[in-house]
Amino acid sequence: MIQQQTILKVADNSGAKTVKCIKVLGGFKKRYARLGDIIVVSIKQLRNKSKKTSKVLKGGVFHALVIKTKVKYKKKDGSTFFLQENSATLINKQGIPVGTRILGPIPKILKKKKFNKFINIANGLV
Repeated sequence: MIQQQTILKVADNSGAKTVKCIKVLGGFKKRYARLGDIIVVSIKQLRNKSKKTSKVLKGGVFHALVIKTKVKYKKKDGSTFFLQENSATLINKQGIPVGTRILGPIPKILKKKKFNKFINIANGLV
């Protein structure tokens, strides 16, 4: 579960390396974000120091889609799975991804939540 002040890794090639969650979107007093939720993030660290190749700047505020969490997720068939890290991908205000690739596989749960743009640019599904 992701809440305010959580540090996440960025799983796309937008140029950001780590981000901090500022706000969880999706309802009045919503406290935690799970897989497939939208959050507002601030960029804390860039992948490389070159600002020419980066699409974002340090301290910039973006929306992000949570694609990996450490918390176990229970499926309807009774099986559970979890991932090794908390990570997100940056999106703009219209919901279009900032990066052109997503590094690493993403969960199939995002397919049910109608995030087909992210599934198309990802390496694989888990």
